[in-house]
Amino acid sequence: MTVSIQFWSYFRDLTGTAVDTLEVAEGSTVGTVLDALYCRYPALQPLRASTLVAVGVEYADPQQVLRANEEVSLFPPVQGG
Repeated sequence: MTVSIQFWSYFRDLTGTAVDTLEVAEGSTVGTVLDALYCRYPALQPLRASTLVAVGVEYADPQQVLRANEEVSLFPPVQGG
């Protein structure tokens, strides 16, 4: 099945793209997608512990099972002061 990936903020710079697609097996989880993305984009790997992930408009944890054509967004934590 295909899932769409959106990269936000400086994750776009690290990946060189704002969007991507990924083919994964039925029943794949957010964690499966993240593992594949960290292999595809090694520059994201050091940020793994602080990366925020959403599926659609809801935050998601690595165990969440995905459905075909869902949109997974990766973005850094909000910073400010």
